[in-house]
Amino acid sequence: MKINANKKIANEQLLAAMLRQEDDPGRGQKLSIVWRFSVPAILAQLTSIMMQYIDTAMVGNLGAGASAAIGVVSTSTWLLNGLCSAVATGFSVQAAQKIGARQERDARHVLKHALVFALCFSGILMAAAIGISGPLPIWLGAGTDIQKNASIYFFIYACSLPAFQLQSLAGSMLQCSGNMRTPAILDAAMCGLDVVFNLLFIQFFGVPGAALGTALATIVICIAKLWAVCVSSPILNIRRKEPCPFRKAILSHMVRIGLPMGFEHIAICGAMILSTRIIAPLGTAAMAANSIAVTAESICYMPGYGIANAATTLVGQSIGAGRKTLAKSFSNLSTLLGCLIMTGAGILMYFACPLIFRMLTPDMQVQQLATDVLRIELFAEPLFAASIVASGALRGAGDSLVPCLLNLASIWGVRLTLSVLLVGQFGLSGVWVAMCAELCVRGILLVYRQQRFRW
Repeated sequence: MKINANKKIANEQLLAAMLRQEDDPGRGQKLSIVWRFSVPAILAQLTSIMMQYIDTAMVGNLGAGASAAIGVVSTSTWLLNGLCSAVATGFSVQAAQKIGARQERDARHVLKHALVFALCFSGILMAAAIGISGPLPIWLGAGTDIQKNASIYFFIYACSLPAFQLQSLAGSMLQCSGNMRTPAILDAAMCGLDVVFNLLFIQFFGVPGAALGTALATIVICIAKLWAVCVSSPILNIRRKEPCPFRKAILSHMVRIGLPMGFEHIAICGAMILSTRIIAPLGTAAMAANSIAVTAESICYMPGYGIANAATTLVGQSIGAGRKTLAKSFSNLSTLLGCLIMTGAGILMYFACPLIFRMLTPDMQVQQLATDVLRIELFAEPLFAASIVASGALRGAGDSLVPCLLNLASIWGVRLTLSVLLVGQFGLSGVWVAMCAELCVRGILLVYRQQRFRW
């Protein structure tokens, strides 16, 4: 049976047909479906990054201090985002495997459990984040001139955590069902709303206005994504008359997948927070340059995360259908595609970053320093891509613990150690040399795991 991947049929239908084939699809067919799943996921990731660009550019016009205020708490927001994403992944991988096994009713049970757990979990995170919003900038070594703005920015962000958690979960569930297009469209809409709200609020409230604009955009899209998955999805829509007794196994499986990811995010973001402490004594200009360089570089690696999301869906459904050889093929092709795209993005960014930084901040010193450090790290993009996509593929197979341990060994054993050794002599450039070396090590470790994994 041959599947024509060029026909205009939904991705989820195409994947379902491929999984039902008795013979192994050709390389061209597999690459075609990897591409079809990856493009919407890449666009979704890029639109989320555009929101960061918008915030950074608008706030950057207020001066280096405003950029530094956001930068000093950015690692803490990434930590909380990562915990929310871990919960979403823990449930969505299960749903993908159930859908691959054609157990759609069980997939809907997973969604119902996920919604209740995610709401409770994000509420706890919100309360904790609000509680530490005041002293957090002080703990991170922020200067007195940026502490107030940093604290208010983090407080507003914390209040929006339930919306972020639920929109992340709804988007992941739609992707795991094979619907990559709807989350991409809604994420693009969120980017547009972010522009509108920021134009309205930043001029009146400054740095806190950026957080408020992003929070409101997130809330609106959260509602839209929940409608798309709970009402409009032909596979996952919640059916009132369908009983859904509590199943401990669903939560246990989520913990087995999500807990290592959660610890990984805690440890990695803890390392990033420690990196912020290492950079903070270098001054406001260094903090601002580090912040906007990280934001600019994200446009290179976010396509990798989009492909990783596609790989999680493709591998998860293949594993659920008992097609382990096909799962490994999807994993390999996705990793190759990620390396090619991120390498190309890194080359373009090497030449384009001076122009980008002129848009993000008017401070000439910050522009030059950000350009210098980002160009150091861009040499790691191919192996960074391999680490991102290989991790996503392994998550689809339910393997999150070993990748977590490899990531932790790399970032704590290589990046932080080298940062401490190099920052005194080379300043911010030394920290980014350490980052480049660590990303290369991480890529080698994750590709080795992917190839040795017993599919």
